[in-house]
Amino acid sequence: MSFIELFLVAVGLSMDAFAVSVSAGLALSRQFLKNALIIGLYFGAFQAMMPLLGYFAAAYFADAIVAYDHWIAFILLSFLGGKMIRESFRKEEAPDATDMDCGKITQEFIAKPSIMLPLAVATSIDALAVGTSFAFLRVTILPAVIFIGVTTFLLSILGVKIGQIFGIRYKAKAVLAGGVILVLIGLKILLEHLEAGNGV
Repeated sequence: MSFIELFLVAVGLSMDAFAVSVSAGLALSRQFLKNALIIGLYFGAFQAMMPLLGYFAAAYFADAIVAYDHWIAFILLSFLGGKMIRESFRKEEAPDATDMDCGKITQEFIAKPSIMLPLAVATSIDALAVGTSFAFLRVTILPAVIFIGVTTFLLSILGVKIGQIFGIRYKAKAVLAGGVILVLIGLKILLEHLEAGNGV
């Protein structure tokens, strides 16, 4: 996987965290840096940890299904991307596990692990499957997950700032863009493998 491809995957995976960070930014009128760093560290750490867990889980059986690795990567990334695209068009009648109730957010609320841990898990769970695809694609995992974590960290801080300035209007577009990126990366992996004639 090239650097550009990894960058696009990292950005795609970061979009849920970015969207939630935008929501958080709506209610943060003071102590921006402190709270943005807290949000970024939670989201970045979990976004790096989940692919790592998926990678090592898949490494135990990757050799047995190496002939189908490109299909697995394509299906996983397309499923995750499709899920994000679908969610971007959903009418938000009520907040779910990844949508913060902005009216209830205070400086103390943001800092509580009981709030941030579930949000970090909810926004990074998709990365578990991406880590699985990394094992099938023989990606060097440590630099990859560090890059994903740092990208999420920076985009989360940016999201908090954007939330302060522009509000929630761009949330659906961010999730949509992330989903499209993941689907395109999955399609590229599949087409490259089929064109090379390496497998089914």
